[in-house]
Amino acid sequence: MVFAQQFTKPSVALDVPYVPTKEIIVNEMLEMADVKGEDVLYDLGSGDGRIPITAAKRFGTRGVGVDINPLRIEEANARAEKEQVTDKVKFIEANIFDVDFSEATVVTLYLLPQVNMKLRPKILDLKPGTRVVSHNYDMGDWEPQKMKKIETDKGFVHTIYYWVVPEKDYQKKPGH
Repeated sequence: MVFAQQFTKPSVALDVPYVPTKEIIVNEMLEMADVKGEDVLYDLGSGDGRIPITAAKRFGTRGVGVDINPLRIEEANARAEKEQVTDKVKFIEANIFDVDFSEATVVTLYLLPQVNMKLRPKILDLKPGTRVVSHNYDMGDWEPQKMKKIETDKGFVHTIYYWVVPEKDYQKKPGH
């Protein structure tokens, strides 16, 4: 199995295998979300931290990465130090379902469909106007405002989905 070589056995069960997001996809996700310096970006399942680190370097964005795997958190912290953005980003070793990310103005995800669906109620409770970008997986019947397909090496096609959290009085919230 390819994933087995990417990390030693974690001490916790992972809902999602670690698959690094290609830089072209990271950049497109940040552009689609129109990330700015005043944003607070939360990357749920942040792996090696490349999304918050790239946002900090390119836009001066404050970022928080959340990952349950301590090896990924170590990598993310080392990468943030190397890229000199430790004043802008922090990484939390935690289960994404246990973390308060209500201060987020942007949320990025590269999880699996069932994990996105489990997170969706918490995401829909965020401040209206919060931007949400997911790599490859949608949010069920919550229609994205934008969607873009990007072909990378060997013809593999990635899909990026973009949503904006609606006003709370919005009666047709998905799943309600």
